[in-house]
This record gives sequence, C-alpha cells and structure tokens, in this order.
Amino acid sequence: MLKPTIILATSNGVGMGHLARASAVALALKDVANPIIVSMAGGIAEIPSFLGIRCEYIPGRDRLWMSREKWDKYLRDRLLALVDETGAKVLSFDGVVPYPGVIAAKNSNPMLKLVWVRRGLWQKKPQRFILGLQAAMMDTIIEPGDIARAYDFGPTSRREDSILTSPVSLFRKEDAMSRDDARRALGLDLRRPAAVVQLGTGDSDVNHKMTAALEGLIGWKDVQVILTKAPVDKDGNSLAPLGLDIKTVRYFPLAKVLHAFDAGICATGYNGVHELLPAQVPTVFVSNIRGTDDQEARARWCNDFGYALRADQGDLSNITETVRKLQDPEIRAKLSSKCAELAATTGGSEIAEILLKLATQEKLAKTKTFTFLRLMVQDHINRGLRHVANLGIRRLALVYRYLNPHIVVQVTQQAPPIFGDTTNSDELRELIKSATRFEHLISNASPAYRARREEIAKEAYGDLVEIIKR
Repeated sequence: MLKPTIILATSNGVGMGHLARASAVALALKDVANPIIVSMAGGIAEIPSFLGIRCEYIPGRDRLWMSREKWDKYLRDRLLALVDETGAKVLSFDGVVPYPGVIAAKNSNPMLKLVWVRRGLWQKKPQRFILGLQAAMMDTIIEPGDIARAYDFGPTSRREDSILTSPVSLFRKEDAMSRDDARRALGLDLRRPAAVVQLGTGDSDVNHKMTAALEGLIGWKDVQVILTKAPVDKDGNSLAPLGLDIKTVRYFPLAKVLHAFDAGICATGYNGVHELLPAQVPTVFVSNIRGTDDQEARARWCNDFGYALRADQGDLSNITETVRKLQDPEIRAKLSSKCAELAATTGGSEIAEILLKLATQEKLAKTKTFTFLRLMVQDHINRGLRHVANLGIRRLALVYRYLNPHIVVQVTQQAPPIFGDTTNSDELRELIKSATRFEHLISNASPAYRARREEIAKEAYGDLVEIIKR
C-alpha cells in the first residue's frame, strides 16, 4: 500500500513555533506517510538537510514581490499545483490566520481535506472576529496543547470546535544528545558553564532586551554564552556588553542539543517553552508582546508554578536582575528539578495520527462554497477597515519622513526569478534571503510540475519571467 502524502503548511510567524510544530508532526509521519512541509518562514531552509523531509519555500506577502490580490491567487495556485503533483488528500495549515489562498485551495478542490492547527493563548486581536467563519471552512481543527493552558482566557479558549492534543515539541528525551555529546556538536568547552540566549534582534526595544539579558550574565565565572543569531543591530553595531565569551551557532533542531546548556534566556513563545522546559533547562523568559501569541500569560504561568523565571519585558533593569539569578546554582537546580514534573510532549505524534486517519479514510471533504464567499467578503471588508485606519498613520509617517528623509533602497530586484530545488541548507538560506525572487520546488519534481510552476510565476510576476534554473 502506497503511503499517503500529507502537506503541512505554515505561516511566517514572529518566531519558529509554527515551523517547529510542523517539523515535529512531519517526523512522526515519516514512517507511515510522505509529509511535505511548505512554509513562508525562512527557517524552512534547515528542514531538508537536517530532517530529511521534502519541503518548499513560498515567499510570504510581506516580501512584497507582488500585490496582495496576486499573492492570494499565487498561494492558492502553488498549493493546488503541489496537491496535483503529489496526490495529497490532506492539507494542514499551522498559523494564526488561514490565508485566503489556503482556503481558496480547499474551495477549488473539494476532494482536499483542510485542517487548521490553531494554537491557543491568543491575545485579543482583531483576528478573533472571523474565527467562526474560518472554523466553518475546516474539515478538522486541532489545538496543540500548551503547558500554560490554564492561563488561556483568549478568544479560542471558549470555543468547542477543536481537538485538543498534548503539547508539541521537537525535544524528545530518547533522541536528545547527552551533555558532553551536545557540547562537542556545538564546539563548546566540556567543563565550563554554558547559557543559551534566544531573544532575537530587530526593533530597538528587542535589541535593548537582548543587551539587558546579556548584562545579567556578566560575572558568571567562565560562562560560555551561546546565541543562535549574531547580537548586532540592523546597522551592524554590537548589542553585546564587554566581558562575555559569546559564540554564535547554527544547529537545527536545537532541541537535540539542549542538554549542553546550564541555563537559557528565551522569548516565551510556544516553541521555546515546550523545548527548554521539557529538557529541564533552567530558564528566564522575556516575553515578546508582538503578534497574537499571549506570551505574557505563558510566562506568568511558568513563573507562578515554579517552572521558570519571568522577567518584566518592559523593565530592562528587571531583565538584567532576573537573568543574574541564573548564576545561582541552587536556583538552577530547583528550576530543573521542577521541570521534571511536566507531562510528556507527545502532541506531534497525536496530530500525525489524526492527519493520517483523514488521509486514509474514504469520507469526502466538506464543500462549503457559501461559507467561503462569506469569508472572502469579510476579508475584503477587514482590508478596507484596515486601509481607513492606516490612512492617518501613513499621513503622519509622510510628515515624519519629509522632516527626516532616508535613502530609498530597492528591496526586490526586478529580475527574472530563480527556480531551484536545492536541499542544501546554506544554499537555500541564501536564496531565500536574497533580494531576487526565488521559486523553490520540491526535490524530484516532475517536468509537468516545473512547467506548471513556471506558468504560476509568470502570472504572478508578469512577462518578466525568464526561467533561470539552479
């Protein structure tokens, strides 16, 4: 019997939560199905080399490579082409808002079963107002469990339209390296203490949090500070204080080497919490309040029940002071011991089982044309309301920019897109980051699929398209 193909699509969120969950599900599916991950997140570059899972990068609408209307159709056509190429019967989407293109793909192919992996702990953002319509378009909704679910009072917490699973994590005790092996893999000293910092960089407030956290590690004798991204701002200026031994590493999945660390400082995203704590890494959480994820609620739960320390994300001195507590071996031992009480994070396998059942059952997917039309109308209304609200902001921005002009930089090169099916992480990472449009194809694609993808690209980009293959 042929293994069924299941497409796992993710949005481009603030962190790696969506992609990490999809990776965990894909790993659980590998022996019984053919999982394919498609994502707008640049982190997808790490998937094929390290996990051996076929994948495709889809440029998000934030790349501004085409208009919003064209992007919706482009996404729909990309997904439908992949479904035709692979014979997939199930499309799973992990993201806060199912894009119109995702829902349009389901509406265009009634045989396709659409699943929404909808994380809980939402903040009360405008997206909550169309939850009902979005939910009605789905064949199944799955809520990946959250260890802090008791503190979830957001708009999804009162709904009864989803299947709740255990938390999802890429950390698995049986696969995790030992302390010494993990340190060797990362090139760390076996005898010195090590702390991992996963706060990211970007806007000034995020950069200030990074600096404040690093300052809290000053004075920890012989500590090795490990970052997954260089501590520099957009202009290349260092965010790291003097006096620290800092090493930037790239390792995916990081969950496999978490036993290397004596402490962690991390944003309170789904991914970080459900990897660091099950790995029993003593952690300080510094929440990122952007996006829909209610990281502050998750941080409060972790702190209130003694699983981690919560720093006040709005108080830089408190961040430094809280991180400094990790230098105390007694505090670290207490936190690590408490984390041993956490339940197993087996949600990836549970979701894989649900998707496999959908892919192999004879029951047809639900046709919901009227609901789809209502949702598309609402989406256009929401865009209009956002447009009106943004007009005032834009005018203020124009006044500011007139007083403070800046050099205009062309973000997207007006050149033919590059088509490629590389699975090399370094090459894929550079192509995704490039200003030149990049059309990624799954490995071992058929000539017919390549031809269809060229048609889709030409429709999206215009006559600019000349095929450049790599």
